[in-house]
Amino acid sequence: MSSQTTMAPPKSEAEPVKFVMATQDNTSYVPGRRPFFKYRDLGIADATQGRLRAQVMTAITGMTEPTGWHYHVCDAQFVYVLRGWVELGFDNDVRHRFGPGDAVLIPGGMKHNEFATSDDVEILELSIPGPMDTKPCDPPPS
Repeated sequence: MSSQTTMAPPKSEAEPVKFVMATQDNTSYVPGRRPFFKYRDLGIADATQGRLRAQVMTAITGMTEPTGWHYHVCDAQFVYVLRGWVELGFDNDVRHRFGPGDAVLIPGGMKHNEFATSDDVEILELSIPGPMDTKPCDPPPS
């Protein structure tokens, strides 16, 4: 049996997606956007040649202040809360506290702000494509 799994490429000739298993023993922590989180890379970006990134963000401490309004340069960011909670606000006037089992898909370019987290928050985050830049921005008009 092959150690790689391939998917039918889109109309362009994409590299095949590689099989990857992420365990506590074979994954490592990588630098991330926020000093109050540890970021564990799950190896998905390498396996998909950057088409998708997956990481687990775990609180080192709860947030002491909001991140500030920002947006991400990507197609989409997916957030799934595994443990604890995170309070997010969006430029569509939605503000919500997400808890275990809650998820949100944030389109690229959508302004948002992380207002608070629990001290034990753990989040699975995906981004499409894998590289995701963060840009600070003005808050949405009130």
